[in-house]
Amino acid sequence: MGQSRPTFRALFQNPALLLGFGFGSGLAPKGPGTAGTLVGLLLFLPLLLWSQPLAWALLAVSTIAGVWICGRASELLGVHDHGGIVWDEFVGIWLVLLCLPEQTFHYWLFAFVAFRVFDIAKPWPIGWADEKVSGGFGIMLDDVLAAIMAIGFIWATTISLNWLF
Repeated sequence: MGQSRPTFRALFQNPALLLGFGFGSGLAPKGPGTAGTLVGLLLFLPLLLWSQPLAWALLAVSTIAGVWICGRASELLGVHDHGGIVWDEFVGIWLVLLCLPEQTFHYWLFAFVAFRVFDIAKPWPIGWADEKVSGGFGIMLDDVLAAIMAIGFIWATTISLNWLF
């Protein structure tokens, strides 16, 4: 393909681009990662509320497939970890949502904000993984690490607040 930003039409001509760009959410002109995270959250919540075992299964399949999806989309664009590739944000927010202390609007909002902060700020080891690990695995890895750190932060905050109050 050789271009750095596909058209919406081009997404529908290639499954790797359609999925990689989060069904078009990665084409947002500003904050494609945030847009992808929001769309991922909204798409996942009905399944999560209906069946957590199926949600975990989708997460597992999506994580493994995400290595190929993100790697292939990156190859097609000729750009490593293009900002519009948001499948990794989908997987990251799904992992955070599955690991929340409770399934409530407040925790969903907390999950969204915490995940975005860690994904954008990229503290160690997220930043290290982002810089040092290449290919589809590298694209997925930094978001999975951001999700794990967000989960830890959410649980630590919840436990601390429960202890204080």
